[in-house]
Amino acid sequence: MAKLTVRKLASLKPGAWVSDAGARGAGMLAARRLPTGAVLFYFRYTASSGAREALSLGQWDASLGPDLSLERAREIAASMSARHRAGDRDLRSVLDAEARERARLREAAESAAEAEKIAQRATLGALLSGYVEQLRRDGKASAMKVEAAVNLHVKAAWPVLWETPASEITTEDLLSVLACLTDAGKLREAAKVRSYLSAAYASAIRARQDARGLAALRALKITSNPARDLVTIDGASQPRERALSIAELRAYWKRICALPAPDGALLQFHLLTGAQRCEQLGRLTTDDYDNDQHTVRIRDGKGRRKVPRIHDVPLIPAAIDAMRAMGQQLGPYLVTVTHGRSGAVYGTFQHRVRAVVESMEDAGELEKGPFTAGDLRRTVETRLSAAGLQAGELAQLQSHGLGGVQSRHYNKHEYLDEKRAALETLHRLLTGKAASVTPIKRAKR
Repeated sequence: MAKLTVRKLASLKPGAWVSDAGARGAGMLAARRLPTGAVLFYFRYTASSGAREALSLGQWDASLGPDLSLERAREIAASMSARHRAGDRDLRSVLDAEARERARLREAAESAAEAEKIAQRATLGALLSGYVEQLRRDGKASAMKVEAAVNLHVKAAWPVLWETPASEITTEDLLSVLACLTDAGKLREAAKVRSYLSAAYASAIRARQDARGLAALRALKITSNPARDLVTIDGASQPRERALSIAELRAYWKRICALPAPDGALLQFHLLTGAQRCEQLGRLTTDDYDNDQHTVRIRDGKGRRKVPRIHDVPLIPAAIDAMRAMGQQLGPYLVTVTHGRSGAVYGTFQHRVRAVVESMEDAGELEKGPFTAGDLRRTVETRLSAAGLQAGELAQLQSHGLGGVQSRHYNKHEYLDEKRAALETLHRLLTGKAASVTPIKRAKR
């Protein structure tokens, strides 16, 4: 006969127990008032070790309807009694294991749901935007170009693909993007976009193991690179071979010397520094100029370098004159057409070079057609090589081909004397004076 009643529960003294009657060995429902005044229900049973156990079932609360609460406690106790009689003698351990499994399944379901949410947010657009952000964080000059290209050729041209989870993108999807460009005859642009897509996926994969990887890329949880299997674009890489003859180079020099500042000074400085990369020149500020050694310090971050390579370029007197003619009255930038307020970009140089080229064409001063600012860089190397400079010295002057182990770790010679001698030779070539190379003897140690 049942011993537990609502009246007994209400009248229990602190520390006292009361229980229902139950069959021997089947366990029973019990209740106890705590010192705090709360009444808790328990299922009391004997474990396989012979120890008496009491499993808490919850608190009795008269405000919830005591008869219902008592009835529900009896239902739970009956269920536990049935399990105990069926063989779950160590009921606490069994229930704890079941609770852990439920928690594991719940966490797995929550993780799967969160992964689904991340996958929905981890779109191709998020991947490409994260890649651009990483380039910008690492100080890569290419960040703006990459951003403009992916926005134009992916975001604007393929909006549905842009919003598709990056993990669901296939090689065929990306091939459609490139085919659209190649069909329009934009082979070089297609090759660039292919490179950006592959690099973006590779960066996201690497970010999962690289502490320096961008957190936004790591959060995308990219594990495969569908752009890796895209075949290179045939015909996209047509190396330019235009190099100005001595006559063309001197005609160009005369014309840029006749231009008023800052335009003429900009082009003179570009050429007199050995036709350094335009974007890198445009980042130079007054802090990069060493007035004692008459050098400018370029930080060459081109390629896959994590840390820019320090590249000191000597300035011959004519280059210093050109730098001063550009003026820094309104800001710190050295290579400028805005009096230092902003640095020149590639378009700044190319626009002015193009105007000079048109004048040279009209005057019949070109032997092999138009040229670009990039062709001037090739011209400097070609003409100085013909004047007797060695390939290693030219590489030092223009900061290219210096990624080998020897250059990075062993050869720490700064080549300032050799660079200055090369630039003086270049100046003599431009002005029509004898341009023999003066060998530089290194001091004995």
